[in-house]
Amino acid sequence: MKPLIIALALMLALPAPAYAGPRQPRDLRELAHQHGIRIGTAVDIAALRDEADYRKVLNHQFNHVTAENAMKWESVEPERGAYTWADADALVHNAHRNRQRVRGHTLVWHNQLPAWLTEGVADGSITPAELKRILRDHITTQVRRYKGKIRAWDVVNEVVEEDGSLRQNIWLTNLGPGYIADAFRWAHRADPHAKLFINDYNIEWNTPKIETTLSLVKDLQARGVPIHGVGFQGHLGIQYDYPGDWANVMRRFADLGLEIAVTELDVRMVLPVTPEKLATQADYYRRALTDCLSVEACKEFTVWGFTDRHSWVPGWFDGEGAACLLDENLAPKPAYRALLGVRAR
Repeated sequence: MKPLIIALALMLALPAPAYAGPRQPRDLRELAHQHGIRIGTAVDIAALRDEADYRKVLNHQFNHVTAENAMKWESVEPERGAYTWADADALVHNAHRNRQRVRGHTLVWHNQLPAWLTEGVADGSITPAELKRILRDHITTQVRRYKGKIRAWDVVNEVVEEDGSLRQNIWLTNLGPGYIADAFRWAHRADPHAKLFINDYNIEWNTPKIETTLSLVKDLQARGVPIHGVGFQGHLGIQYDYPGDWANVMRRFADLGLEIAVTELDVRMVLPVTPEKLATQADYYRRALTDCLSVEACKEFTVWGFTDRHSWVPGWFDGEGAACLLDENLAPKPAYRALLGVRAR
């Protein structure tokens, strides 16, 4: 029996063969499970309601969702004091039925504000003191409505300019920089368990924006303001270099104790589409997920729409598009397959 025992011991000591590792996941939800993160998408609410094929892919592939527009101020309060929750409620209800967590987007932004608010500030009928009450009431009302149903909120969105200065908007002009801390405090009081984020674009690579955002976060933390995470939007284009230091930038924020999230990733290209452009796009998506997985604090990887059928890109970037993981017919592109091939950390 001794030779058999020795042989068994040697077999147990050998490294596992390559095929014994985790198999390649079948879809994005399984990929998320293997990596222990949330993989999400922005949701077009009209498509969710009206397109069965869109709805099927959304609910099968993703374990996290963000309202593309349904939770923005002009959508939920188009008339002062008259809230319209149907679209936001529909997204939250669908998410909970399909085991998806929700990111609330967004509480304070300089865009997509209702006319009654912007016009009232412009003509002086809404004073700075009243504007502060309006902002407090809006944040409190919206966050309380979804208390316990939304994992994380983008509390303040795009508050830093490209040159590193604070963005000149109606909030800064009328309330001063203190509106940022106030927004986080009001959101925390309304739902103490929700994760609260600052969210911005180009902080993957723009040094002035990175440094100002880091300083802003440190200042908020020093004053005891409840801020829990930073969202990197990640609107990339293959005509520009991939932000090669992105993982290190993530780590600088993670070192402050923040959760990291890629919140709005897409990778656009100058049309027409070619196989070479699709290959480059796939590489950018792969590198973005790899960067996220290399940082322990990166817990969410969300794409800004999953199909070119409903992408925002063509409407904003003339001559550009094809930015999503699936084409207009919901067929997977090389970028989708590239994500499935990213190995576990």
